[in-house]
Order: sequence, then structure tokens, then C-alpha cells
Amino acid sequence: MFGTLAGAGGYTFYYARGLSYLSDDPRACVNCHIMREQFDGWQKASHHAHATCNDCHVPRHFTGKWVTKAENGWHHSRGFTLQDFHEPIRIKPGNAAVLNANCLHCHKDFVREITAHRVLKDEELYCVRCHDSVGHGPRR
Repeated sequence: MFGTLAGAGGYTFYYARGLSYLSDDPRACVNCHIMREQFDGWQKASHHAHATCNDCHVPRHFTGKWVTKAENGWHHSRGFTLQDFHEPIRIKPGNAAVLNANCLHCHKDFVREITAHRVLKDEELYCVRCHDSVGHGPRR
């Protein structure tokens, strides 16, 4: 029984190109096809030359990076396998917080005055509320 489960799991990992998710290659994000529109948009967006998927969507510190990749990998593989994902796909609140933290980190010199005075509530200081086209291009 263990051999059957290990074999099925190993084949699934191979078939799904599991090792590609351990890299920073943006092409890994289109392995399951559901992310094609986001990938195509990213190629045309202003951040294409400066940031990959992981630069925006994964925490910068080592542990957070791998925990987030594992959680997202589980949710994405389950959603794709069972076909129970929201259409169009939506970012989850925890991932949105990571995205926003990465925006603020990369653009810290530009947003220093905004973040230093904190006139806004944290939920109002959500970069992609106004700058929603920088990562994946204009909305369709």
C-alpha cells in the first residue's frame, strides 16, 4: 500500500512538474494552465523587466518563502485537481498581505513619506488598489 501511494505521489509530482515550483522561473506558474492569463499579462506589464512571480507573491525571508510556496502549492493543486477554484481566480487575504509587503519593500524609497506618517489605516494602504495593472497588465 505504501509503495502504491509513494508511486502515485511520485508520478503526480513528476507529471505536475513539481520541481519547477522550487525555482524562481515564472513559467512554473503556468504549469496548470489556469494562470495563463496572469502570466501573459505579466509579460506585458511594467514589472516584467524587474520582478518575477516570486518577487511579488512570496515573502522575502527564507522560512516564509517556503511555507508560502507549500501552502499555495497545496491549495493550487487541490483546486486544479478538483476544479473548485474561483473563476476568475482571486488572491487570498494572506497572499495579498505578502504582495503588499513586497510592494512596500521594493518601493520603500518612493513611499517613505506615505508609510512614515501612517495617516491611512493599513487596509487603505493597499498598493494594488490603485496600481492594479503594474503586475499583470490592464484588466480585461
